[in-house]
Amino acid sequence: MSKVYKFGAFAALFALASAAHADLPDFTQLVEKTGPSVVNITATQGDGNAQQQSDADDQDGGDLQNVPPGMQDFFRRFFGPNGPRGGGPRGGGESHGSGFVISADGYILTNNHVVDGAEKVIVRLSDRRELDAKVVGTDKDSDVALLKVNASGLPAVNIGDSSKLKPGQWVVAIGSPFGFDHTVTHGVVSYVGRGGRAPGEQYVPFIQTDVPINPGNSGGPLFNLDGQVVGINSQIYSNSGGYMGVSFAVPINMAMNTVEQLKTTGKVSRGMLGVNIQRVGRDEAKALGLPQVSGALVTNVNPGSGAEKAGIQPQDVILAYNDKAIDQWSDLPLLVGSTKPGTKASLKVYRDGKTLDMPVTIGELSSDKPTKTASLGGSAKPQNNPLGILVEDISAEDRKTLGLKDQNGVAIQQAGPVAQRGGLQRGDIVLKVGRSYVKNVAEFDNAVKDVKPGDSVMLLVRRGDAAQFVTLTAPKKG
Repeated sequence: MSKVYKFGAFAALFALASAAHADLPDFTQLVEKTGPSVVNITATQGDGNAQQQSDADDQDGGDLQNVPPGMQDFFRRFFGPNGPRGGGPRGGGESHGSGFVISADGYILTNNHVVDGAEKVIVRLSDRRELDAKVVGTDKDSDVALLKVNASGLPAVNIGDSSKLKPGQWVVAIGSPFGFDHTVTHGVVSYVGRGGRAPGEQYVPFIQTDVPINPGNSGGPLFNLDGQVVGINSQIYSNSGGYMGVSFAVPINMAMNTVEQLKTTGKVSRGMLGVNIQRVGRDEAKALGLPQVSGALVTNVNPGSGAEKAGIQPQDVILAYNDKAIDQWSDLPLLVGSTKPGTKASLKVYRDGKTLDMPVTIGELSSDKPTKTASLGGSAKPQNNPLGILVEDISAEDRKTLGLKDQNGVAIQQAGPVAQRGGLQRGDIVLKVGRSYVKNVAEFDNAVKDVKPGDSVMLLVRRGDAAQFVTLTAPKKG
């Protein structure tokens, strides 16, 4: 009886293993069919001496230097061996990446950061032919570049529909990690519509996967099981410089829209609402009386923008855009950016305990981002307030340099422990306390004097060209 039981148990385990194996996909036919459409890309500038790259280019991630503090080490755009990380082959040097043929007459897609600044681009096909490529157009914000080679009859990929992707679906990447061309890796879709962290990338609804991506994979295709391209592999999340289980791809729907605009107009147009926003956290929701932790908190409204004309104000919370709920603040740029400039849209806005419906006309996003700075000096008189912040008045000259409107704002000379925990530092400019603008030290002191221990206070703070609400909680005594 014991032997029968053991044999039965073994047979059951074998059957389970066989069934599990049968459910796993076989990628061989997919790779045989799509592999010839994948290419290797080499971009050079100057004399092509990779050793001339500066230490900063090689270590800091180039385009990602403006990523929020603490994030530079994590989001990586990758090249192959000897290539700089995070920006094109600037200042002499060579970078390597991947790409794929989208039409038989020689159009090829890759990442912008693979060819950014290149004087010469060479495409190596699967049959080992090497062809000079012309950069037809690039879009830095979506990290897409369109190339053209003088050839015909090339094996083109089938374009899929990235909007149909769901978490858990199998996907396959083919590229040239570390220069090993036509390397195949696979995984599943982890998340769809992930907002980017670097400047401009907030308009890209990235596909997050667990597909192993490494230096040289940039620009390569991400396939679904039907052998259709659904994304362009662009970057990874890492604090080691290598793959750590989180990869990101540009959705092919967005990429192909970019291709059409580059072909017809030579540039890419995106919608712009005309506001700066931030996330709504628990503290912000409490301070605003917002019943749920969701939406996009408006920190600044650009003069002359559609948002200003519609009546949007700083400290408003945008809850929905064209009836689509804004669950996370990063949802809003994705929706606005994909809207054609000149289109009318509707907003649902929370303000002072009321929900307002506000129509707005979407403008066009400009790539011009001037930076204004000023050296703030002077000495602040000792102040005793519950937030422990010492502030000083701003001179007329500095106000002009900074472009401060209506003479609002005081400069932080010293940030106490509470302010430091909120991320504030010397030189930051406090524009508002609660809903009140402050123009000088006396108005700031008056605005915070009645803050009691345990109270949460929202400050609108500007650093450089960016403004953000920061919620501070006055410490309790004892």
